[in-house]
Amino acid sequence: MSDEFDLVVIGGGSGGLAAAQRAAEYGARVALVESGPLGGTCVNVGCVPKKIMWNAADLGSALIDAPDYGFNLTTQGHDWKGLKHKRDAYVSLLNGIYAANLAKRNVELVRARASFHDAHTVSAADRTLGAAHIIIATGGRPAMPTIPGVELGLSSDGFFLLPERPRRVAVVGGSYIAVELAAIFAGLGSQVTLVLRGESVLRSFEPMLGEAALKSLRDEGIEVATHAAPSALVKKPDGTLELEVAGGRQLGPFDAVQFAIGRDAVVEGMGLVLAGVALNARGYIGTDKFQATNVPGIYAIGDVTGRVQLTPVAIAAGRRLCDRLFGGQAGRYLDYENIPTVIFGHPPIGTVGLTEHAARERFGSENVRVFRSSFVPLYHAITTAKVRVEMKLVTTGLEERIVGVHIVGAGADEMLQGFAVALRMGATKQDFDDTVAIHPTSAEELVTMR
Repeated sequence: MSDEFDLVVIGGGSGGLAAAQRAAEYGARVALVESGPLGGTCVNVGCVPKKIMWNAADLGSALIDAPDYGFNLTTQGHDWKGLKHKRDAYVSLLNGIYAANLAKRNVELVRARASFHDAHTVSAADRTLGAAHIIIATGGRPAMPTIPGVELGLSSDGFFLLPERPRRVAVVGGSYIAVELAAIFAGLGSQVTLVLRGESVLRSFEPMLGEAALKSLRDEGIEVATHAAPSALVKKPDGTLELEVAGGRQLGPFDAVQFAIGRDAVVEGMGLVLAGVALNARGYIGTDKFQATNVPGIYAIGDVTGRVQLTPVAIAAGRRLCDRLFGGQAGRYLDYENIPTVIFGHPPIGTVGLTEHAARERFGSENVRVFRSSFVPLYHAITTAKVRVEMKLVTTGLEERIVGVHIVGAGADEMLQGFAVALRMGATKQDFDDTVAIHPTSAEELVTMR
């Protein structure tokens, strides 16, 4: 006999937690099944600990600039081990807060792995949980290349296990995670080689962003190896690592090799076949705009669907789904267009809306007008380093409605949120022009661009 609930959520990451708590707020009886630490990728091996490491690297850049601002500093290097201890302690604190929040909302937390009996029943440890509605929110895991010696390398999760900073490190991949980790390693003092299959990074983004990111990485002293698809990873007699790449080249020696080549859905061992849930051609759980799978009553949210793999997206999808299922908000769903995101490189990169190419394809080249700006911000006016800000506005139609905002530069992470609201509300270039600028800021360029 099963324990009956209104909703069973499989997965205690950001999306699963948000969905469970929103449903409980509406009075639903909810069970959440999770065998690992609460918070999922974002809290444990993603956004939160990464941003702490990014903050440290950003401070490292500020120390370099400090003499230009009149400071006479002597530093003793960076204590990676000490920072890791504080970072991990903070993550542990968050794990406990999430558990307390579930308890406060009377969500039953089942510490186990879940697998389907059928479309409405889930096994977890020694229990059988039944529900009319089941949400799969099991997230993703780092993909690793199928090459000899891959076990000698690190996944993006493994980055957070490093007890010490490697002196020489290769970062393999052109994804936003690769860009972020390469910048963090370099900002904290490692010699970094970025290993690319092709010639560019951030290939799914506005090309301006990838070009600017690659330039900033090179300006930080990062060596970039292009057309270097990995073929093997070898441990040498002295304990160092050598990466063999296309064309028979050997890169190294390295103290660590970091892979960041993408992510796969966590779907193994869940008994999806018993429930009848189908995967798409990429191995993710397919859903419609209401997050519904092919099986009535079973839904999927977050990274396991492969759709815009960002924490706030998983949270928004889970909350909107439960607004519809338990909150009486018929027709409620997440619109996956115009989702803002930031790549935490050095400097950060922010983007929302369409790329120039996508806008021209959708609206026709003759209906698209692009505005660009490139400048040295005031902060760097008196520093030795001249780190430029790059901005692009993509507009369409006679009214020049803003359909894309792309920013590279310090503060991009903070300024983009407000501009994303404006874009979503249908702001035009004239609306931007009619907004009084805040001076002196980089953000003012977005409302004074000609």
